Amino acid sequence: MATAAAAIPSYNRVEPGSNQLTPASYPDTGAISSVDANAVATEWLESFNQALSGQDFSAVNHLFLQGSCWRDQLGLSWDYRSLYGPDTIVSFLKSAPNGSRVVSIKIDSSNATRKPSVAAVDFNGKVNGVASFLTVETDVGRGRGLVRLLQDTQDDNKWKAFTLFTAMHELKGHEETIGGNRPHGVDHGGQPGRKNWQERRIATENYEGDLEPTVLILGAGQGGLTTAARLHQLKVPTLIIDKNPRIGNNWRNRYHQLVLHDPVWYDHLPYVPFPSHWPIFTPKDKLAEWFESYARLLELNVWNSTTLTDAKWDDEKRQWTVTLTRKKVSGAAETRTLHPRHVILATGHSGEMKMPPIKGMDDFKGDKLCHSSQFRGAEQISEGQTKRAIVVGCCNSGHDVAQDFYEHGYDVTIVQRSSTYVMSSKNGLDVLLGGLYEEGGPETEDADLIFMSIPNAMLKRMHQDATAEITRRDETLRKGLKQAGFNLDDGPDEAGLFMKYFQQGGGFYIDVGCSQLIVDGKIKIKQGQEIKEVKPNGLLFTDGEVLEADEIIFATGYGNMRGTARKIFGNELADRVKDVWGFDQEGELRTMWRRTGHPGFWFFGGNLALCRYYSRLLALQIKAMEEGVMKYEDP
Repeated sequence: MATAAAAIPSYNRVEPGSNQLTPASYPDTGAISSVDANAVATEWLESFNQALSGQDFSAVNHLFLQGSCWRDQLGLSWDYRSLYGPDTIVSFLKSAPNGSRVVSIKIDSSNATRKPSVAAVDFNGKVNGVASFLTVETDVGRGRGLVRLLQDTQDDNKWKAFTLFTAMHELKGHEETIGGNRPHGVDHGGQPGRKNWQERRIATENYEGDLEPTVLILGAGQGGLTTAARLHQLKVPTLIIDKNPRIGNNWRNRYHQLVLHDPVWYDHLPYVPFPSHWPIFTPKDKLAEWFESYARLLELNVWNSTTLTDAKWDDEKRQWTVTLTRKKVSGAAETRTLHPRHVILATGHSGEMKMPPIKGMDDFKGDKLCHSSQFRGAEQISEGQTKRAIVVGCCNSGHDVAQDFYEHGYDVTIVQRSSTYVMSSKNGLDVLLGGLYEEGGPETEDADLIFMSIPNAMLKRMHQDATAEITRRDETLRKGLKQAGFNLDDGPDEAGLFMKYFQQGGGFYIDVGCSQLIVDGKIKIKQGQEIKEVKPNGLLFTDGEVLEADEIIFATGYGNMRGTARKIFGNELADRVKDVWGFDQEGELRTMWRRTGHPGFWFFGGNLALCRYYSRLLALQIKAMEEGVMKYEDP
């Protein structure tokens, strides 16, 4: 087994226990000369609704193409499912205790993006059909969806679903307090002794008296803040705790030159999008300020300088007993015992920092040896001074740290042990996000729906073509990197960045300048050799070479969130929950934003876009449990 595992190229490896996702195939379809998209979508939906309501499973089967997929989020079940092929779809519907939970689906023509239209289902625009946004009603909620229809050349060119996506967005009778459902803000009339907003806000934030949070969130980053915002709008009392003295310090404390690699249109938070003057790429300290403002505007309850010192779960009561130590602004410390029914670990999609166990680390006599998460930035070298830095690791953080060293006058070497997927920021983001997340693009909610409506196996197939296009545009850059001795890959099955992120959680670099420094020889590469030992003056490699260094930074990534759970909550919980990240058998990401295997315990993480989207779905699951709409054990 060890030999077989070693033979798998690093870019095709998966998180332990997860699945290698096979790219989907496109069906043979006829050319479309002229078609009434609205009529096609209407006819298909009428047939589909009739088949669902009548439990005519044979008719359902014939409405889907071979190789099709129905992707669902909380509509068909209380989980995230990707059902591939008509036989699998029908088998699932037959096994449902009370038939399909989806009651009806209708065309959504409320804006130009949503109405039925002729659209391609592939990246290159060669496989065309009809696409339409949908409104969805289930037995307990309402939501949205999207269908892509293609002609079946094997069945008289009948229009059939290639992809159907349904997602619940709200629970009936428990809608968010937004829009027409917004709070009144005041109770007029004579009420002696009533408190004003500020007084009520302080009492709520501090959970004074008998107030208790239903949900406790660990971590005030994008995951904790977005989830708390969604829960707040669903009237679920929520408390966030964070060990840092200020919201946003998880970003402030990172390396000096850090700027988000994703553009602003992709990074909006729920309810309060970034303003129109916001820069395309957000500096870390600016993002930290935004997070702090966001928490105040959304009236989120956040306790900073607070740690969880004990946590016990009662299986019978379905309730936690947690002990928190909170250091107040005054400097005084208090201990509080609370009884939430849900705990969300939102300390980042990655777990504990990974430092490779290399002989001699304690013997290093240079100025600094640390993990990139502990690196605050390089110091400017005085004129005539020479300092050498080695960065071990070759993904986003490794490149950013190396560039920071170079800009401060260091002689820099990056140690690349395997291969890295690299794309330039402009070309890569233009190809992958263009048309969806850009200036003048669709509304963020519509862009999210389009992106999420693509099952991951089909997304992988699309991104094989997208990656080929990025490679074509980045030809000069890639050629220069190879000549510099840099080992490039194209991601899992040549599907690029997103698939490497979903499959491995890293292994890529969105180039914002460091690649050209490598091409020009201003940053050196040590490639393909493992580190044998840390010497007092540098690193000894397995080929016998010693690279001298004054500072060594290990940008070697992070472990699984399950490891963080084990560290905080102990072995009993960690052994009960499942591993996080990587694909399950249906191509959905494992355990994140969904039930973990331990009642009352949830994992939450990801980039800003994933947090924006999945925060709603996690909040809906918790709200449904709290209102008795679902049980943890429900399918």
